[in-house]
Amino acid sequence: MVEAPAQLQDAQPDAVQPAPAIAAAALAKRIDERPILRDVSFELKAGEFVAVLGANGSGKSTLLKILATLLPPTAGRLQLFGEPAGPQSHHLRRRIGMIGHEPMLYRDLSARENLEFFGRLYGLAEPAARARQMLECVGLANRSNDAVRTFSRGMVQRVSIARALLHQPDLILADEPFAGLDDPSTEALEQLFEQVHDAGKTVVMVNHDLEQSLRIAGRAVVLRGGRVVVDQPTHRLYSRELRAEVRS
Repeated sequence: MVEAPAQLQDAQPDAVQPAPAIAAAALAKRIDERPILRDVSFELKAGEFVAVLGANGSGKSTLLKILATLLPPTAGRLQLFGEPAGPQSHHLRRRIGMIGHEPMLYRDLSARENLEFFGRLYGLAEPAARARQMLECVGLANRSNDAVRTFSRGMVQRVSIARALLHQPDLILADEPFAGLDDPSTEALEQLFEQVHDAGKTVVMVNHDLEQSLRIAGRAVVLRGGRVVVDQPTHRLYSRELRAEVRS
């Protein structure tokens, strides 16, 4: 037998790089001929925590809906986890958890009943057990049998977050998740985002609080007039300069 040269024996195949969690290329969106997004391009590795910032009307919520495959772009390409993504990508939605302006809960059902219902929709093997686990995680185990309509704004938001994380999604999209929360609820949600991020999940959060975004996210993307004007790690940014970019 002829042996391979030593340098070939020791050679190892190149490690296969995982596909980005999000790859957006020249995304554009027009509504009633009005441009909302213009030439938006960026990539997110799995496990990144990104804050999307910008003034009202800059296109933040529209971008989030496109990333959630709820809204098709007018132009450009979007891939999630290496696959083309759009409104027909139903299988990819199982890997996404969406926290929007609306809680998407049934107010006359209890917190537990809501989560068990959504757990069955997601096809979870043990929806009741998972519902209990998530209610403990968001600090509402003692109110699990109370109707959602009896909850404060902060408590409703915590149930909504539990719903979004129920099926253990790989990508969490959050649109102003801290809006209207009191200080204890804000602190609890920050800790929950930290736990989710530490678990290797990818998080894209639209937020108006610049200081908070710089503190909890690892990267900031600023939209102005539907375009990306800043895309930097948060440790390189200062709130004063970032505020000027957002308001320009």
